[in-house]
Amino acid sequence: MLPTFATVDPDILRTSFAVVERRAEFAVKYFYSYLFWHHPGVRALFPLDFPEDMERQRDRLFAALTHVVARLEDPGLPGYLGELGRDHRKYLAEPEHYTAVGESLLAAFAAVSGSAWNAEVEKAWGEAYTAVADAMLEGARQAESDGEPPWWEAEVTGRVRHGDSLAVLTLRPHRPLPYTAGQHVGVCSPRLPGVWRPYSLANAPRSDHTVDLHVGLVEDGVLSDLLVRRTREGDTLRLGAPGGRMTLGTPAEDPVTFIAAGTGWAPVKALLEQLAADGPGPAEARLFLVARDIAHLYDRAALGDLRTRLPQLDVTAITPAPGRPKEQATERLLTALGNRANWARHTVCLAGPPRLVDEVAELLPLLGADPGRILHDPLPPTGGGPARPLGPGEWLLHRPRPHWHRPSARAPD
Repeated sequence: MLPTFATVDPDILRTSFAVVERRAEFAVKYFYSYLFWHHPGVRALFPLDFPEDMERQRDRLFAALTHVVARLEDPGLPGYLGELGRDHRKYLAEPEHYTAVGESLLAAFAAVSGSAWNAEVEKAWGEAYTAVADAMLEGARQAESDGEPPWWEAEVTGRVRHGDSLAVLTLRPHRPLPYTAGQHVGVCSPRLPGVWRPYSLANAPRSDHTVDLHVGLVEDGVLSDLLVRRTREGDTLRLGAPGGRMTLGTPAEDPVTFIAAGTGWAPVKALLEQLAADGPGPAEARLFLVARDIAHLYDRAALGDLRTRLPQLDVTAITPAPGRPKEQATERLLTALGNRANWARHTVCLAGPPRLVDEVAELLPLLGADPGRILHDPLPPTGGGPARPLGPGEWLLHRPRPHWHRPSARAPD
């Protein structure tokens, strides 16, 4: 009988993983060294030729492990892993690769755990990894049987630059991409094969099947640099399977609050387009937009159109005071959220830089929001090390005459 999550002792996994986390960087280096030495054929699946990629892979590996360890008793865990396996087909992962990764992962855990690693811990992790791999492989098999490709080829049909740090790309997949507003996809360029990054789809599904991506430039980001600065109309990109749970039911009738910062505007814009298309939408809808300052704005026309189509949408734009650091925008956002009521009635959709998302997600239950109705996708940070300053185009938006949490400033015309 194959192991399942019900047969694994969660306390053993959590206690032992806490030991591994303290030496995460060494654990990841050991993992890759072991994997590539003992299974050299797997090397092609891991494009670690760029300085940023080892840190990214470390973050993603431990983000996935943390997600699994924290949700061992969650009945939705096999579904999450099935989606992960479905998506991993874009890396051309085969069953033997899962076996190699599992062997290398346990070797790395043993190497960094010292005396905390024993036969009981090794058995628990072996069973847990087998259950993880089985769930992911089942998701991949189901996608294959459904006729879903590992990725969708898509032509770039439009490109709009917003300053030096952000581009909005419009793509037309060669075959329709089935997705729901609020979801994200992996994006890859044939010029950087194997380098995939997650981007939210910035529009609700359209009749012409085109999709928009909002791409912010990341310092030392090889793919973002290519997409923002060197991608042109007529180029081809690859899109992975859509994923993510920041989606609303149809029709959405409950009160809803949207909170967006940076390119977090992309999934929120898609959700607002869905509300407007389904009409008339919930009687109460709130949108909080965080901006670095009023000079760094984009997508004004789209926001104005959405406000016309959703007259019940109340928009609050938040900026730091002139000359103050951008971190003050986060402080003012938290204050603005604290000044609003009725959180228990609202579904909350939250998107933006990971640190901001984490802060807001921790605050909202204290304000009365139902943790089960706070929707956000735990995408990994866009870079390793200290958080970079966000580019001008990433610090969002503006609407005509919004409620500014800077009373001395005149709202822009």
